[in-house]
Amino acid sequence: MTLTVKLLLIATLILSIIIPFGYYLLGEQSKKRYKKAIGANVFFFFGAFVIAGIMLFGGDTVHAAEAATQTASNATGFGYPKGQIPQMKEFSFQADECLRKIAHDVCEEVNPEIRVFEGRIASGDQFVCDQGVKDNIVKEFSAYAVEMEGAAIAQAAYLNQIPFIVIRAISDKADDSASEDYPTFEKKAVEHSVRLVEGFLAAQA
Repeated sequence: MTLTVKLLLIATLILSIIIPFGYYLLGEQSKKRYKKAIGANVFFFFGAFVIAGIMLFGGDTVHAAEAATQTASNATGFGYPKGQIPQMKEFSFQADECLRKIAHDVCEEVNPEIRVFEGRIASGDQFVCDQGVKDNIVKEFSAYAVEMEGAAIAQAAYLNQIPFIVIRAISDKADDSASEDYPTFEKKAVEHSVRLVEGFLAAQA
């Protein structure tokens, strides 16, 4: 996920709040202003989800066997291992085995041109693009991939006893080895995401 895409997603979400209020405050005192406000809100929220979907599926795919926090949680001064969320017994959160198998098999079937890996995904509060930072995360957490949201979803699912799986597309290796520009990656991301989601849902029907 590039910094440009992240900023675009954030801007879209902000606009989905600001513009509807603008329509409401500046519009005529009639029902039309409600319709315009709601329409703008739906448009920008939909746009945000489309962008998020494109970011989610693209190159090689990693399915989370575990989701763990890394730089966002450092309570070692209170006796917790680095990366563990305070007052949580679990260091990492186990993905649902059944969902993992379905996602793995479906992705290999519908997207044979990309590789599928299963393992721990580390979540943190920083965009990783440095080889040294990447090496430290791999060494400390045995992570297959690093991102910024998965562990939060996993924690909420764990606390509410809801089966979960985290699927991440790998657009780059968090170093200088990326061989594709974003437009090329984006086109592949759309194709892979549609096939994977359709196949995943069909397998559970």
